[in-house]
Amino acid sequence: MMEIIFLGCGGGMPTPERSLASMMINYEGRKILIDCGEGTQVSMKMVGRGFKTIDIICITHIHGDHIIGLPGLLSTIGNSGKVDPLIIIGPKGIAEAVKSLMYIVPYLPYELRVIENYSGSIDFGDKYSIKELGVLFKPMNIQISSIELEHSSPCFGYSFYIKRNPKFNIEKAIENNVPKNIWNKLQIGEEIIIDNKLYTKEMVLGTEREGLKISYITDTRPILDINNFVYNSDLFVCEGTYGKEEDIDKAIRNKHMTFKEAASIAANSNVKKLILTHFSPALKNPEDYIDNAKAVFNESYLAKDRLIETLKFN
Repeated sequence: MMEIIFLGCGGGMPTPERSLASMMINYEGRKILIDCGEGTQVSMKMVGRGFKTIDIICITHIHGDHIIGLPGLLSTIGNSGKVDPLIIIGPKGIAEAVKSLMYIVPYLPYELRVIENYSGSIDFGDKYSIKELGVLFKPMNIQISSIELEHSSPCFGYSFYIKRNPKFNIEKAIENNVPKNIWNKLQIGEEIIIDNKLYTKEMVLGTEREGLKISYITDTRPILDINNFVYNSDLFVCEGTYGKEEDIDKAIRNKHMTFKEAASIAANSNVKKLILTHFSPALKNPEDYIDNAKAVFNESYLAKDRLIETLKFN
């Protein structure tokens, strides 16, 4: 089971009802944070989720409403007892931005590493380390991919594919003459050599099983590449800065999206569910406009601060 926790759903500036942009993936006791706007720590405290097990922070772009909460959060993570490395992933400029913000928090008891402007995907599953970083990680069984978006500054969207391990296949293990005393080790991915023979997980596991895909797109116009990127997502989280379709000119000018535009992406990408977030501070009651999205894609819903969405494997 996986939790998707909306820590902040506001864009631009906070309101009494909404903190600024942040979302957390909580899976098997480990956490990935996407963006860190003002109020992120408060929401984490309110939902009762700890800070120590945050392993990765993905930043979409370097605008204040998406990163201004970083210094305080990094300090709190340090005070939580974390000593394992923490990775920050982001677009061009994120390394300099983090360096500048760290003047506020000059000391951390853990190692902070930054991956800047990485194109493609990073697999945190079978490998125990990321070679280019030299950082050791406990396998998280997750693949993180990024896409360049169309905004007023370099901006990334992210997808997170949670792999599902194949089931143990006793018949296969017996057929391959695998000693029983190493079945458990092979099942969790270890490779073992006995009498010069290599035993691997493929010798005891069945066929691959479908995983879970979560996609996160914010601060962009609806460029065509997004459709392929979010295709087949179990959950598609997308900005809905403007609820009224009459605000389309504002959306174009400010490089954001309306509810209807976000729903159109969902409708054309075979996603199972759309949750809209990143609402303009002028959008007091997003629920008044949800029908604009549902008319295009019926499985459209609204995020709110501290909403917890649960996903399960089929």
